[in-house]
Amino acid sequence: MASTTLICDTQPWKDLKAYVEDINKTHLRDLMNDKERCQSMMVEFDGMLLDYSRQRATLDTMDKLYKLAEAASLKQQINRMYSGEHINSTENRSVLHVALRAPRDAVIYSDGKNVVPDVWNVLDKIKGFSEKVRSGSWVGATGKPLKDVIAIGIGGSFLGPLFVHTALQTDPEAVEFAKGRQLRFLANVDPIDVARNITGLNPETTLVVVVSKTFTTAETMLNARTLREWISSALGPSAVAKHMVAVSTNLTLVEKFGIDPNNAFAFWDWVGGRYSVCSAVGMLPLSLQYGFPIVEKFLKGASSIDQHFRSASFEKNIPVLLGLLSVWNVSFLGYPARAILPYSQALEKFAPHIQQVSMESNGKGVSIDGVPLPYEAGEIDFGEPGTNGQHSFYQLIHQGRVIPCDFIGIVKSQQPVYLKGEVVSNHDELMSNFFAQPDALAYGKTAEQLLKENVPQHLIPHKTFSGNRPSLSLLLPSLNAYNIGQLLASYEHRIAVEGFVWGINSFDQWGVELGKSLATQVRKQLHASRTKGEPVEGFNFSTTTLLTRYLEANSDIPADPPTLLPQI
Repeated sequence: MASTTLICDTQPWKDLKAYVEDINKTHLRDLMNDKERCQSMMVEFDGMLLDYSRQRATLDTMDKLYKLAEAASLKQQINRMYSGEHINSTENRSVLHVALRAPRDAVIYSDGKNVVPDVWNVLDKIKGFSEKVRSGSWVGATGKPLKDVIAIGIGGSFLGPLFVHTALQTDPEAVEFAKGRQLRFLANVDPIDVARNITGLNPETTLVVVVSKTFTTAETMLNARTLREWISSALGPSAVAKHMVAVSTNLTLVEKFGIDPNNAFAFWDWVGGRYSVCSAVGMLPLSLQYGFPIVEKFLKGASSIDQHFRSASFEKNIPVLLGLLSVWNVSFLGYPARAILPYSQALEKFAPHIQQVSMESNGKGVSIDGVPLPYEAGEIDFGEPGTNGQHSFYQLIHQGRVIPCDFIGIVKSQQPVYLKGEVVSNHDELMSNFFAQPDALAYGKTAEQLLKENVPQHLIPHKTFSGNRPSLSLLLPSLNAYNIGQLLASYEHRIAVEGFVWGINSFDQWGVELGKSLATQVRKQLHASRTKGEPVEGFNFSTTTLLTRYLEANSDIPADPPTLLPQI
């Protein structure tokens, strides 16, 4: 158990609080003129380049942040995670997503057992099964190859795999492996999501992967029963065993559902849902789509950052630097949000995934010991690929609220385009914006500059940019499976660093429970009102009114309706 002393009571925290006054006297226009400072704020590892010189920080700031990390026992916390200690104390669990991408000969313990062989047993099973499906030796009930996959899962069982899939869809090597195949993700219990997923697909050629650790997640299991009905109504109940597999640890419920338990792929309590992309949750559907060699490269990229995170000094440690700078921006400079701005359309699902990883991990109001936090923790994450975001919310970022930005750029495009006679290529046009936007935020534009440009006096206030708006730039050499793994692991560990410093548990999520339990009461009421005509009771006036209106508007639905599937 961590010490009950809050990090805000330590001297390094107090020193940083006092130092904010000095930082407020500086401007990034001046800080960026210090070449030595800028040079020291560039860190490179395994082809990735981090430039954080446009943060509102000096070399003294960084020294004070390193002292804060020491006060938070950051190095020891990282080692405790890697050694399998139960750092998720509220659920009494290890936190070992790093084991999911560890080399086969690595040794990582949880509860006295080396878990790496178990991980590789599942990976080998995924490899074997995906090869059978992709080669056509595993076929559906009517003998046709299974070329289409629908993965059913929600939250961490959906956002991470979707991000990786979207990023790989235009990678030339992955494209070759995916020819003739489709991968779709069914997450929302909204029937519209079901309709969109099955539209254009033939049950005869579709394989469904049901992802639920306990096989009890309400939304996932209702969607699973819906697709089971879709398959059964077309091919007969016996077809389920050929067309549905599971990622779960509850083999009893898997078998009861109609899935052969031999076709269940395990994962473990020491894998949190939002950190589960590298488990069977992501690796099974992604291997079915792209083949195991591609996903193995992804795992190796993540493993590279895992080793860097554990071994590199803080001054050269990309996830540690990212995490400490986030703490500085949130808790000291008072910036509650962060914009994730990848200048790559292939990364369009990256911000939604990190939104969950970050906000579910660090959206906490008490310390790991249950003490209410007297300081701000957690970030509001959002983002959109450039240059789309520039035409959406950059107005606010430039002239409204100050929102620290992560600019993510790719040196070599997955799909380069060159047009004869154009000044620059399409990718160069994109990257021109990647390089320009951080400077625009940092430097801004003064009234004096506008006067020199003969801007009319009445427009000067509207065209003035204050600047001094922090950002960082992350430059990747390319965007292949390996690089995608690097990017994911960098952000996962960044979020852990923030939680370790803030003294919170980044690996539980009790905040998602209350709404689910209240939904259970509503579900019972809807059933009673539909089947027995019972009035709405036991809710406040507002909820009672809304529920009653909903039931009255749907009064034509019979008490025991026949099965109806989407018709598109």
